[in-house]
Amino acid sequence: MPYIFQSPIQNEGSQPKTARSTQSDGKTYEELKKECLRKGVLFEDQDFPAADSSLFFSQKPRVPFEWKRPGEFQKNPQFIVGGASRTDICQGELGDCWLLAAIASLTLNQNTLARVILPDQSFDKDYAGIFHFQFWQHNEWVDVIIDDRLPTYKQRLVFLHSAELNEFWSALLEKAYAKLYGSYESLKGGSTIEAMEDFTGGVAEMFDTQHPPENFYKILQKALERGSMLGCSIDITSSAESEAQTTTGLVKGHAYSITGIEEVNDRGRKVKLIRVRNPWGQVEWNGAWSDNSSEWKNINEQERNRLTQISLDDGEFWMEFEDFKKNFSKIEICNLTPDSLDDDTPNKWEVSVFEGSWVRGSTAGGCRNFIDTFWTNPQFKLHLQEKDDNSDKNECTFIVALMQKNRRQLRKEGLDLETVGFAIYKADHKEEHLTKDFFRFNPSKARSKTYINMRELSERFKLPPGNYVIVPTTFKPHTEANFLLRIFSEKKADSAELGSKIEANLPEPPKPTPPHKENDEEKGLRRLFQQISGPDGAISAYELQEILNDVLKRRREIKFDGLSMNTCHSIINLMDADNSGKIEFDEFKIFWDKIKKWIALFFTYDTDRSGTMSSYELRSTLKALGISLNNTLLQLLVLRYADSKLEIDFDDYLTCIVRLESAFRVFMALDRQKTGTISLDFSQFLYLTMNI
Repeated sequence: MPYIFQSPIQNEGSQPKTARSTQSDGKTYEELKKECLRKGVLFEDQDFPAADSSLFFSQKPRVPFEWKRPGEFQKNPQFIVGGASRTDICQGELGDCWLLAAIASLTLNQNTLARVILPDQSFDKDYAGIFHFQFWQHNEWVDVIIDDRLPTYKQRLVFLHSAELNEFWSALLEKAYAKLYGSYESLKGGSTIEAMEDFTGGVAEMFDTQHPPENFYKILQKALERGSMLGCSIDITSSAESEAQTTTGLVKGHAYSITGIEEVNDRGRKVKLIRVRNPWGQVEWNGAWSDNSSEWKNINEQERNRLTQISLDDGEFWMEFEDFKKNFSKIEICNLTPDSLDDDTPNKWEVSVFEGSWVRGSTAGGCRNFIDTFWTNPQFKLHLQEKDDNSDKNECTFIVALMQKNRRQLRKEGLDLETVGFAIYKADHKEEHLTKDFFRFNPSKARSKTYINMRELSERFKLPPGNYVIVPTTFKPHTEANFLLRIFSEKKADSAELGSKIEANLPEPPKPTPPHKENDEEKGLRRLFQQISGPDGAISAYELQEILNDVLKRRREIKFDGLSMNTCHSIINLMDADNSGKIEFDEFKIFWDKIKKWIALFFTYDTDRSGTMSSYELRSTLKALGISLNNTLLQLLVLRYADSKLEIDFDDYLTCIVRLESAFRVFMALDRQKTGTISLDFSQFLYLTMNI
């Protein structure tokens, strides 16, 4: 099933004031809770039932899970005990360490935590078995409502749980996140930064610890001070290494959270330390500065107490920063604002947000390696107007963040993240979609460092003021996905989607040639028309089909099995000026002039002389006819008229053009005030649809 984005929008900002309820019936948390209290019942969520379908989509549970409310297997259940902290997070049987690492980071910032975990929820006052959590999804906050039935086995939680057995905020948060993505199984495997963005709507940055920036320690220090969320991991070279434990106690291919950074005085030597947490709640680093290591004896007791160093196997540990860089591969940082972590000056950022889709046959052009289709990808202009403040260089700083939408939900359909990236080109300030020739002769000015199968790819750039075009793409052509493009700029920057206008320049047809001035072709056409037309001197759709098939079948270069009756009815609708259901010779002759032009265009874009035209060339063909459509309409046309090989045969090509011209002409007739909009009553609506 292709993904068609129905209404492209541009929004500003990433944190709406209110969150949208995701319940299928549209009811809010407050409405549902009030309803349950009035009826004296506990809430049961029909959208995410206590059933196997909410657990797994590819398998059945290995053991018979029981869905139970906390009060059914634990005395005195509490939502939060002594404040939500990183020690409340212990991984269960689900492979979602990436999520747990993000939750641990979430607890370090109380403001961010309160946005996700709503206050005034408990198992005591006005308990109704209903809870809710809020997440950022594609530029809006959503309110995910759940009941408190949780998967258990032998009276114990199966998945995420707290070290305090009667504390349930973390288990309920995991359930809400599972509902957001369709099932618990959908949470298996992922990137910490994905959950961090869902908790904050923030901007992601990634650092390679083997090739770090010079001020790497300061960057991490500043990130934690600003409330950014940090995760880290060790890369694997094969699937066999996934979650393999090293001799130093670290786990490969496993998500950790970074929870602190400090400098200590070790016998007159300043030592940079970093605190890391394993979401398992156990299995720790056993090298220098680990729990019970001899290094702690070299610092004074006051400093030890300040760092709350406790010799417990709780999954959290300190490392010397140099050891950290040697052992870990990458750090993911989710910044709550786009401010650079190597700059002390906070900035007010301008934000533009676009939604779009790559659809096979129309806008899924692939990367620059595929030049014949690359130009068909969605394109977004960016006008950088002013250079950065406090900088001697003539440069503008901006961040491009490309996010794939809904891929985790589609896992149950066998789909996963696509490999995506983007390129940035210097271009004139025009509203038109850039053509193949532009990309053939103009190199990019900047691009994403790599194409990668991550949910969001974001990078920071510095370019001189000017006009640019951003082209987000999948790596291979014909690959379908929806995306969100966010552009953050330090100074005001205009941005818009190119080729988003819908317009047509349709000249009035020339007056018919008088019979005594007709050339040989026109005289022959008249004789053929008179042979088929009746006494009224007009032809119906059936007779039109006979004429056109007789003429066109002689054109061997067209892959042609005859025009369909559907196409001929569309031609009659376009050319029938008096609404008689037939066309006279003068109307037919005007159409004949049109079809000769359309045939010539068809041959122009039938580059391999196969008798068909690539659907990717439809935009160029329509432009040559004076018709401009946005990506959404173009995608719909390709879905309607292209075959499984993304080819459009002549009959479908002709139907498409005829119906488009009919639509524009009917619209222009109804738009008498030339405002570009029309208001239809039902009879006008029927007239419009019957004439397209």
